[in-house]
Amino acid sequence: MSRDYRTKALLIAVSEDPVSVQACINRLIPEFLCFVVSESRKASIEADIQPAISKMPQRWDWILVEESFTAVHHTLTKSLPDILKTWGLQPGELVVDFSRATPAIAAAMALASRPWTSQVVGLTTPESDTGKSDVVVVGDRTFAWQEGNPWNEEAVQARQEAALLFNQGAFSPAAKRFRRIESLVGGSLKPLYHALADMADGYAAWEGFKYRDAWDKLKTALKALELASVWGGPPGMSSLLAGVKQNLKFLENIVMNPDDVKLPVAHDLLAHAKRRGERDQHIDSALQLLLRALEAYAQYHLWKPYRIKSWDVQVEQLPQDLQEPCRACYADDVDGKFHLPLQAQFRALAGLGHPMGQTFVNEWTRIKTLWDAAHQSVLGHGFQTTKADRFHQFYAAAIKLTNVTEPNLPAFPKMTL
Repeated sequence: MSRDYRTKALLIAVSEDPVSVQACINRLIPEFLCFVVSESRKASIEADIQPAISKMPQRWDWILVEESFTAVHHTLTKSLPDILKTWGLQPGELVVDFSRATPAIAAAMALASRPWTSQVVGLTTPESDTGKSDVVVVGDRTFAWQEGNPWNEEAVQARQEAALLFNQGAFSPAAKRFRRIESLVGGSLKPLYHALADMADGYAAWEGFKYRDAWDKLKTALKALELASVWGGPPGMSSLLAGVKQNLKFLENIVMNPDDVKLPVAHDLLAHAKRRGERDQHIDSALQLLLRALEAYAQYHLWKPYRIKSWDVQVEQLPQDLQEPCRACYADDVDGKFHLPLQAQFRALAGLGHPMGQTFVNEWTRIKTLWDAAHQSVLGHGFQTTKADRFHQFYAAAIKLTNVTEPNLPAFPKMTL
């Protein structure tokens, strides 16, 4: 920690040696200060420590403790969170010094302060044999300054837990976890975890079909992670970056496509349905997404070659045998527009000679049972709980109907850090 470091808050144990406490406070110049002190040493704060502080903090407090680990830990976990909350402290803004405390008090301070601590510091006896310590001189006494951030090492396990959330599709909780790690690790590691949080936020936006937001977030995250990987980065970074690059190309095809109807969106809906059904086991949601994906494919194939908008049909564009049913059944009683339902979209494609529509007509007797299961599900129009095998059967039928291969569908990368 450099001398010009801006210390937000310091939690420090009051020992038998007030000079080391004075020196630590004067070196860090905290905005907020909290003493951990036993009843027998409480008087030393006002008599010996405060008069020697070069710049008093904005606010200060103390926590009275006993000498046993259990008692100290109980007192700290009860009192410290309220004090830090009153001060408006965020994770990573607390520095702790228990270097001169008894082992019991030091252990309790380390555990109780862990959620907010980004630095552990202390003044100890100089290491005269190495000459590498940062020396602090107070009067005729010399101390060795020590500092470290335990989160720099603990972040490895924490990021693996965040990566597991990411791989489970819990993108927002993963981003929150990465941002917490960012707040706690040392400065050189912060850009890595900030970028990982941005990446998780990008995929959360994608899951919500916010394609522009996802594209922007992932572009930013990719640049930062590529820079981090130059200096090594965690294991598994190269495969992660390769997956993100593929996904960015896919998103670019959506974001930069000016067409009213976009084939990549249909691909995304189909991939989204697969994630819901296989990864999340949300079968009813997956079935409805399958129906929407099929509609997106039908809308694209009606629009691209025939310029037919399923949501605003010009009746004369349809095959002859569908024109009268369209006039009779598909007119909106508010705006007068003709809206083709999904089954009619496929039949229109079949009548126009499109292969997907013809496949639908030929396979209809086999598809109908699956179609009905989707419509009779709780999220469809019924009250039936649908089994997973129905989704798998319907997904296979959708792949055959659309003639889409798996490489056409976007696949989210796995995060192994």
